[in-house]
Amino acid sequence: MAENEYYAVIGDLVASRKINDRQAVQQQLLDTFNAVNQQFSDQIAARFAITLGDEFQGVLTAPDHLFEIVDRIRLNLHPVQIRIGIGIGAISTEINQMESFTADGPAYYQARAMIDEVRKNENARENLSQTIKISTGEPNPLIDLINSNLGLASLIERNWTDKQIEAVCLMYFADSMQKDAAKSLGITVSGMHYRLKNAYYFDFKASRELVTQTLIERSRQR
Repeated sequence: MAENEYYAVIGDLVASRKINDRQAVQQQLLDTFNAVNQQFSDQIAARFAITLGDEFQGVLTAPDHLFEIVDRIRLNLHPVQIRIGIGIGAISTEINQMESFTADGPAYYQARAMIDEVRKNENARENLSQTIKISTGEPNPLIDLINSNLGLASLIERNWTDKQIEAVCLMYFADSMQKDAAKSLGITVSGMHYRLKNAYYFDFKASRELVTQTLIERSRQR
């Protein structure tokens, strides 16, 4: 029988010491965690929480909402940038749903390795656009393709303006119709479409859906 597989997420705020109002940012992060933990409770093995300084982590039992959760956390904190490492694998210790920092195992090791790799690439001025990386801890062409996809998606969002992010969030997280999102923003439907098109939102969404479906299919085949 295959060992249970988990999806460990470790996040880190970039250049956190340079943030002007760290307390406000931390509160915004906590509010986001509360919403995520409540909305996706059926797939959260260990709740998302701040663990050390400006780091946070959480564990999921399935990949269905993995990137929706990660993106919600990242975009809610805009313009603060966040690195994300995702590890797929076992958890060796007992999981306490309320305290993710008490768990340990291969999934965490890979998440830590990935966030360290993102940081290393930043310092080496390589691959600056990629802020999310994922690993199973073994050579895997499928995961390599996913990481390439994530890197290209990062290029899309790298140039998003504040107004584009606002439009993207309404469509991506609230699942709004364009006419409802346009009304909420006080713009025309054509203006909303233009904003989304210029942000390459539809390409970004298709990319996320493909990666998510790929991970779901992979988990079913184990």
